[in-house]
Order: sequence, then structure tokens, then C-alpha cells
Amino acid sequence: MAGVGGAALGRAALLVLLYYGFSIGIVFYNKWLMKSFPFPLLATLLHLLLIFGLSALARALARCRSGRPRAALSWADCLRWAAPAALSTSLDIGLSNWSFLYVTVSLYTMTKSSAILFILLFSLLFKLEEVRVALLLVVLLIAGGLFMFTYKSTQFNAQGFVLVLCASFLGGIRWTLTQILMQKADLGLQNPIDIMFHLQPLMFLGLFPLFAVFEGLPLSISEKLFHFHEAGMLFSLVGKLFLGGILAFGLGFSEFLLVSRTSSLTLSIAGIFKEICILFLATHLLGDRLSLLNWLGFAVCLSGISLHVILKAMNSKGC
Repeated sequence: MAGVGGAALGRAALLVLLYYGFSIGIVFYNKWLMKSFPFPLLATLLHLLLIFGLSALARALARCRSGRPRAALSWADCLRWAAPAALSTSLDIGLSNWSFLYVTVSLYTMTKSSAILFILLFSLLFKLEEVRVALLLVVLLIAGGLFMFTYKSTQFNAQGFVLVLCASFLGGIRWTLTQILMQKADLGLQNPIDIMFHLQPLMFLGLFPLFAVFEGLPLSISEKLFHFHEAGMLFSLVGKLFLGGILAFGLGFSEFLLVSRTSSLTLSIAGIFKEICILFLATHLLGDRLSLLNWLGFAVCLSGISLHVILKAMNSKGC
């Protein structure tokens, strides 16, 4: 029995490390990419195309292995059930990537943590959660921590902060709608590979108008895409963009593996320590500057997130 328990613990640890690799990697990748390719919406669109291709390949391999057909939605079901989740997801990712032009990794990480506030808000609106005093305390702790973190921050950028905050708001809608989508058994989208396959085309269509308005003209006259002086620059850019698509696909797949082989509680706890790791790396590798008040705000925010995780654990056990 001890051997079985040790094996399960070891497998869970490996899955958490895999999740950390993709999740932390994509944050620092986006910040790194924006320094050499300041077109976040175009990069996001290209990543969506790559994720669609990889998810289609994964579905084909799974179908060959099992001999069973994969879930396939009609256009009517796509527009009715998948399109709202796809639109909120594409805008969440697009605005998040856009914000890296202006904000530090630490400010992005801290502000993105506020997504739980909006997830709770929309969970209450859609009656996925019940109003409780403990949830109000969670909201106050996270909101208070966010205020402390951004108050008199030496590297604060209002434009970037608004972009991340809007992304967090859309993230609340995104995960609420995604939860509803996955819970509809008749759609057969319990596997995130199937969800990624169906959402990517709709996400592309939803984000393209924003790209056309804000990046279309600047991109048309930029040597970053059309006026390369040498082939090496083109291959380097293609390699960078391909790496981002791999990281984005791997993140979604690693989240699925972690939740399916352990639990959503494990993912939530791993997410808390992931944010600590990101802030530690940002201060040491990128030179992000945080005051004592900023660190205290981060601690207060994490306490709110931790309380939310504890409440979820108690509810799952029927306490």
C-alpha cells in the first residue's frame, strides 16, 4: 500500500512540475516575445491556429487508437454554447498578451490573480455558488491585497493595468462559461482537447476584428513581418511564434492531466505556489522592483486565494 501511495504521490508531483513548466514558461515567454515582436494580437491569432492544428492531430490519434469517434458539435450548437466561451477566452488571452507591452511580470501576475473575484461574481450570477460571509471575506482579501500591491508601485503602468484588469474580468466570464460548457453532458466536451478543437476557430474569429483595428496598419508597414533583410530573421520569428503555440497547447493539456489524474483542488493549490514562483523569478531574473507594501499586498491576496481553496475543499467533502 505504501508503494502504491508513493507512486501516486510521485506521479502527482511530476504532473505539477509539468504544469509549472508550461504555465510559468508561457508568462515569461510572452514578456520576452513582446520585446522583439510588439504585435501581441497577431501572435495570439497565430498561436490559436497552431493550437487548433495540434488539437486536431491529437483527436485524430485518439480516434485511431480507440476506434471511437470524437465529439463533434453542429454549427448551431457551436454558436449557441461554444461561441460565448470562445469570445471571452480569446479576449482574455489577447488582452493579457497585449498588457505585456506595458506591465512587468510581477504586476501582471498579481493583477491576474483578481480573476477569482470575477469568477466568484459570475458564479453567483449563474447560481453556481451561494452567497456566504466567507466568500465576501475572500473578495475583500483579494481586492485589498491588489490595492496594496499597486499602491505607489514604482513600475506601475495604468494602461497595462487596465488591460490586465479587463482580461481578469473576461477570465471570470471565460471560466464560468467553460464550466457550464463542460458540464453539459449531451455536448460531449468533457475532454479539453475536444474543447480546444471546437473553440479555436471561434476564438480566431472573435479576436480578428480587434487585431485589424489596432495592429493591421502598423503591421503592414513594419519590417517585423514583411520587410526582412535576411532569411535568418524570418526563421527566428517563426521559431519564436511556434514555441508560443507549443507552450499554450501544453498548458491546456497539462491542466487537463493534472485535474483528471488528481483533482481541481490540486490545480488550485499548485496555482498559489506558481504565483509565488513567478514573482520570485521576476524579481531575480527580470529586475522587477517590489516594496515591502507590495509584498504585503501579495501576501494578503494569497491569503484570500488560499481561503477560497480551503472553502472549495470543505465543500467537496460536504463539511
